[in-house]
Amino acid sequence: MPELAISVEKVAFLIEKAREFDVKDEVTDTDSGSNAADDKMIDVLEDSGDDPVAREIVGFIDALTEDEQIDLVALMRLGRGDGSIEEWSELRREAAEQRNRRTASYLLGEPLLSDFLAGGLDAFGLTWADERTTPIR
Repeated sequence: MPELAISVEKVAFLIEKAREFDVKDEVTDTDSGSNAADDKMIDVLEDSGDDPVAREIVGFIDALTEDEQIDLVALMRLGRGDGSIEEWSELRREAAEQRNRRTASYLLGEPLLSDFLAGGLDAFGLTWADERTTPIR
């Protein structure tokens, strides 16, 4: 079984954050009041374009080492079904060849990122806790 350069804890943190990001919806209340409680906190689930969760994900991914970012992309592709665990070195090689400074944007553009990362971990026989996690840096 190949080894991952990124820890399960870091991937679990990203899965959790990606799920927070995925629940965002289009802005529907453009004239919301100044008190979120009056609006039943509905604005929290609207994607305003300046999403603190997205900023947190981008900052976290940008702070990863190059090898961790490569493994993260390859892990997402593995979970997406682009290859099997036996093809890990090929998935990783492709991720390394295509690597640029927009890894976070690329991953955030994947609608099922959290599911694909979880599936990638499953392919490795690794589990992550489906509960609040704190990243280990």
